[in-house]
Amino acid sequence: MPIGTELNGVGVLVTRPAHQAGHLCDLIAAAGGQPIPFPTLSIRDLSDSPAVDASLARLSDYQIAIFISPNAVRYGLAAISRRGSLPPALKLATVGNGSAVALQQALGRAPDIVPVKNYDSEGLLALPALQRVAGQRILILRGEGGREVLADTLRQRGASVDYAEVYRRECPDPAGTRQDWLEKTDIITITSGEALQNLVLLASAAVRPGLLAKPLVVVSERTATLAQELGFRHPAIVTPRAGDEAILQALIEWAQCKQTEQ
Repeated sequence: MPIGTELNGVGVLVTRPAHQAGHLCDLIAAAGGQPIPFPTLSIRDLSDSPAVDASLARLSDYQIAIFISPNAVRYGLAAISRRGSLPPALKLATVGNGSAVALQQALGRAPDIVPVKNYDSEGLLALPALQRVAGQRILILRGEGGREVLADTLRQRGASVDYAEVYRRECPDPAGTRQDWLEKTDIITITSGEALQNLVLLASAAVRPGLLAKPLVVVSERTATLAQELGFRHPAIVTPRAGDEAILQALIEWAQCKQTEQ
């Protein structure tokens, strides 16, 4: 199929935060789709808070710093740069490839520790570099809240683990949300369970039945299970990786299947 027609006008709802949606929207447009930006998360910077100050004041005491997400890289490095620089001996880790790319772009260096597949906490914990961490101090840079499996497992392995919560995820105000987005949407991309829950909250009662009938592309089995629990009619399509290119490939394969059915 010629480049630029793979999606053949498919309307794709992109729910990433506004400052992170551009690349995926560009990929969809280049493949002949119609990207529909519809952020279901907004990000508030907490990197200048006293709690973050307290964690980063002792940064040289840590052996490993783990960045949970691209937002953790963005706001975490901003906080660190305001207070000095990264200690030379500090090893850097990321949970996902997107965070690894963000770190490479910001620092000109790849993380020391990153999964080669299974871009999640379990994938990171399976790496040899995190097996023998007894006696080490590890700092996890993340948003407020979230899963505890990473910290809990590292503590079970004998590490001392602290958090620097450098941003907060918030749901946009439903009162200010347009409700005409669903009419143009053929398929929806979701990159976190929280984004999916917020999407349902942002949908008015009038459009919610139509929303639950739309197919989803998600980046984890956990989110696919959540979609089922929330009442989405079609099993979610799960990408093998969390990056925008993998999401685009899933969209193209879905569009090709739809064309074959027709």
